[in-house]
Formats: sequence, structure tokens, C-alpha cells
Amino acid sequence: MNKTEILHYLRTSSKTDDKRLLSLIDECCEELNACVKPKTLHRIFDCRVTQDSVIVGNTVFKSQRLAATVSGCRQVCIFGATLGTECDRLLRTYGKTDITKTAVMQACLASKIEEVCDRLEDVLRAQGMTLRQRYSPGYFDLDITENKKIFEMLELTKRIGLTLTDTCQMVPTKSVTAIIGIE
Repeated sequence: MNKTEILHYLRTSSKTDDKRLLSLIDECCEELNACVKPKTLHRIFDCRVTQDSVIVGNTVFKSQRLAATVSGCRQVCIFGATLGTECDRLLRTYGKTDITKTAVMQACLASKIEEVCDRLEDVLRAQGMTLRQRYSPGYFDLDITENKKIFEMLELTKRIGLTLTDTCQMVPTKSVTAIIGIE
């Protein structure tokens, strides 16, 4: 995992020489790599882009910023990714006993889910696709409730065990859904 990114999530300088912190990061990374089992699911869809929405089949994602991000694209990749329930267990366990380790584990898990998403993008690029920046529900003007549409389109609960709460938060917590324009 990317130690610089982990330190960024911890709001610490990437040039830190705090041996205790660096050791704790290594310990957390080792522990999570031993028990976390990432899962992803993606599909490529034809799309139509208007000034304020992206239309995939009969599904409309209303967002001017998403539309601007994928403007000119005729296809999108919609995906879900999760680190699984074990990450939530780790956070609960350390949350009761060691707040410092909880914060470091949280940063390591955030870096790990980004790594999983980046690997998925690498696979798509290796297939010859040119990708735009990924865009997730809950950012800017793409409402978090749009997650419901992604979950339905991909059957994320059935296929990779991802669920949504009433407020459209994902469980397990270290999970991502996103839309990526394909040029």
C-alpha cells in the first residue's frame, strides 16, 4: 500500500521520521492484508450524456458535474468495490481498545480501497480503454441516493455482499461505487 497516501489520510507529513507511527502503519497494513478480501464488480454500459445528466438504459443519473466529466463518452463503466466485512470488525475491535491504532487502521483501509479501485481501472486500461476520472454518488451534485440505482443495476448485494443503509451509506464501510466515462 501507499505509505505516503496513508500519511496523508492521517494528516501527517509524508516526510515523517516518527518510527513509532511508521511501525504502526506497517503493522496495520500487514494485518489488513492478511485478512481483508477485496471484491469488485463492474459492467460497461452504453450511455447518453445531456447537459445535466448521464442516461444509462432507462436509468438517469442527474448531475451536471458528472455529465461534464463524461461529456463526449458513449460508454461508462459502473462499478462497486468492497474490502469486505472484516475491515469493519477490525475497526470495531480496535475502537474499543486502541484509538491510535483505530485511526491508523482507518487510514490504511482507506488507502487499500483506493488501491482496489485503481487496480480495476488498470485492468480496463489494459483492455485498451481510455478512462475519465471516476465519479461517486455523494460527491458534489451526484446525490448519495443515486447509490440505489447502481446497486440495482449491478446487483451488488447479491453478487459481492455490499448493502445500503436507509441513508444510502454502504456496508461494509470501506466500499466504493463509481461511474467512469470511457472515451
